[in-house]
Amino acid sequence: MEVNPPKQEHLLALKVMRLTKPTLFTNIPVTCEEKDLPGDLFNQLMKDDPSTVNGAEILMLGEMLTLPQNFGNIFLGETFSSYISVHNDSNQVVKDILVKADLQTSSQRLNLSASNAAVAELKPDCCIDDVIHHEVKEIGTHILVCAVSYTTQGGEKMYFRKFFKFQVLKPLDVKTKFYNAEVTISCLTDEVFLEAQIQNITTSPMFMEKVSLEPSIMYNVTELNSVTQAGECISTFGSRGYLQPMDTRQYLYCLKPKKEFAEKAGIIKGVTVIGKLDIVWKTNLGERGRLQTSQLQRMAPGYGDVRLSLEAIPDTVNLEEPFHITCKITNCSSERMMDLVLEMCNTNSIHWCGISGRQLGKLHPSSSLCLALTLLSSVQGLQSVSGLRLTDTFLKRTYEYDDIAQVCVVSAAVEVEA
Repeated sequence: MEVNPPKQEHLLALKVMRLTKPTLFTNIPVTCEEKDLPGDLFNQLMKDDPSTVNGAEILMLGEMLTLPQNFGNIFLGETFSSYISVHNDSNQVVKDILVKADLQTSSQRLNLSASNAAVAELKPDCCIDDVIHHEVKEIGTHILVCAVSYTTQGGEKMYFRKFFKFQVLKPLDVKTKFYNAEVTISCLTDEVFLEAQIQNITTSPMFMEKVSLEPSIMYNVTELNSVTQAGECISTFGSRGYLQPMDTRQYLYCLKPKKEFAEKAGIIKGVTVIGKLDIVWKTNLGERGRLQTSQLQRMAPGYGDVRLSLEAIPDTVNLEEPFHITCKITNCSSERMMDLVLEMCNTNSIHWCGISGRQLGKLHPSSSLCLALTLLSSVQGLQSVSGLRLTDTFLKRTYEYDDIAQVCVVSAAVEVEA
């Protein structure tokens, strides 16, 4: 009959505690009117309660702080802090004590110990303390592995480990949308608007300290989340930046290509890296969290080989009176030269003035030319400028441009009265 030897007791004890800030103590006020049977009993009890606020006893929020009663929730972007203590419970002097703390995630194992050097000796009723910190960058299951090795007085080497498993949750739901600027003046060409929807999916309010967009090297960014009143910049979300549980905010940013890239139309084409969002918030008593999204990418609108944009166009024109516009034609190809012919096709309301089918000449790769055109409208109201055709004689390919812009057409009499 095989007999297993008794399990040897360790001389050291390991204790691990998560470090979090306390919370404000809350109580449930119980009160009644003076004409009720208890009379003033409940009110007097609340006044004598040391946890209530003097003069505001019926408020649930007190002046005292409560230490954490459980492990609590850990959210992505927060800093995980833990207190590790190794205590000598025996009456012997223990030597060569080495305490190691590792954090195992789904993708990697991280060493969180402040020092990897062993402690020479630990006397009875003495302890070794350490505090570890780690900014959580992955969601899912995390395991804190604490290992202790030491040598007894008899020279026997001892070793034991403890595992602490916890889940990292997602604090925010971030959704992004891209909008291309529907404008035609050259100073806004290639502008992109980014809408970021940020939702608090935790169970407690958040103070949104910063939500910014760090653009890529190709773009400059302008935040559109504030207004100017009386010379003072005021946030569109008000003076208090709190985001309640399950509430959503929409942040808007305008991105414009830098001049050196905007002049090269071919660079802006295709998939373009826009930048990344940097979000900083605080919870409870100032616990800080930070998230950075991955690089945001959008599919830029396809202009084809030839792009036509408007440099100048009036907002309002008179009925049946000629007006002028300035177009910019860009060869978006980086290799091929074009020989272009311009054709102007009249519509029911827009009539072009000039010679249709004229030669524009050769246009080198990534270069542009400006063209002044004259037209008039025979119909009042908001009219769409359409009917331009560009033909590349080298490839015998025609590019059609309709709904280029819109103008407001009014009668001359209305213009004079105005």
